[in-house]
Amino acid sequence: MTTSAQWPEGLPAGGFRIARRSNHLAEAVAFYRDLVGLPLLMAFKGADTPDGLDGAIFGLPGMAATFELLDGGGDVPVDSRDELVIYLPGEDARDVAVQRLTDAGLAPVTPYKYWTANDSVAFADPDGRQVIFAPWIFGQEMSPARRKAAG
Repeated sequence: MTTSAQWPEGLPAGGFRIARRSNHLAEAVAFYRDLVGLPLLMAFKGADTPDGLDGAIFGLPGMAATFELLDGGGDVPVDSRDELVIYLPGEDARDVAVQRLTDAGLAPVTPYKYWTANDSVAFADPDGRQVIFAPWIFGQEMSPARRKAAG
């Protein structure tokens, strides 16, 4: 594995946004807001945007990273291995997040083996993409699989 801990000198970024098109925007907004628990920062209607697309922007802690959903405007191809990974501080936090979704009647789906080996739990969003709840903070602590191997 190759890593580089230094940020490029000529790229003074102050934030990061991931945007996805959705075939089921209203359901996806409700899923991420009500079940996953992401704070909804803004919802907008196509009439208010240059592209004419409805959408929603969710914040993550610190709001330097955001997640945007846009109306697909047609049939958007979806790959179930498109993942949104939410790193949580331990198994208890992961279990709280998972409980919200199972209480709503959703069942976990099978993620890549990497996530299973790292004690993560995945659910499919309304478009069929995976949301993965990982019980460690990437970059701040060792993954569960690495801890077990070092064990």
